[in-house]
Formats: sequence, structure tokens, C-alpha cells
Amino acid sequence: MKPTKKVTAKIKIRVPAGKATPAPPVGSVLGQHGLNMMDFINAFNEQTRDLGDQIVPVEVTVFEDKSFTFVTKTPPAADLIRKAAGIEKGSGVPHKEKVANLTRQQVADIAAQKMPNLSANDPAAAAKIIAGTARSMGVTVDD
Repeated sequence: MKPTKKVTAKIKIRVPAGKATPAPPVGSVLGQHGLNMMDFINAFNEQTRDLGDQIVPVEVTVFEDKSFTFVTKTPPAADLIRKAAGIEKGSGVPHKEKVANLTRQQVADIAAQKMPNLSANDPAAAAKIIAGTARSMGVTVDD
């Protein structure tokens, strides 16, 4: 069994899919840990090229020898809801002002996409989580 490398940092950032550049937030966050930014940028852009213009959360693990690994997550639920509803942003007062409407099928599709990153045991529970996020944004869900 090979000895494991010592982890020096875990970094979480959100980057547009396929569009990482040395500019902030990537450059400033990775640069302070002494990482080779171009290695990360090239690998990230290659891995996320097919996701369009979605925002992708990334968790970068930095090791003592300045090497790193990264894991991409699914886009945030709020971003997926905004895209499905066709709105720019959620409501400022969601309990009074409704800004859009989603069908149960749209909620189920978003839940299926988010399932790997949700703490739900089944698709119905995942759909309830997504519906709750939608309600908190002022988006109603049809039955």
C-alpha cells in the first residue's frame, strides 16, 4: 500500500463550464496555494466543455507537494430552476410575489440531474428538495 499524500487545503469555487481562465476567481484562489493554474484550467475546461454556459461547483484538493485533484459537482439547484423557468432571478419576496411556474415533470428532471449531490434516498425525496428550493425563489410548482 502506497503512503497517502498530505492534504494542505480543500478549495471550493464556482466556475462557468468550459470557461476557466487565470483571472479571478480561479487565479486568485489557486495562486495563493502555489498551484499550476494552467494544469487545472486545461483539465477543467476539457472535462466541462459539453455543459454549455452552466456554473459548475468544483472542489479542489491541494496536496503538500503542490499537486492537486478536483471533483466537479452538478450545477446549483437555483441555477437549474432559473433556467427551466426562463427567469433571470428569483423573487425578492417569494411568499407574496411569484415570478414563474414549473411543472412536476420539470422538477423531476432537475431532481434527477441533481441526484448525485443531494442527500435524498429516492427520486421523490429529491423532487421535494428541488420543489422547496423553487418555492423559496418565488417559483410555484404545478401538481
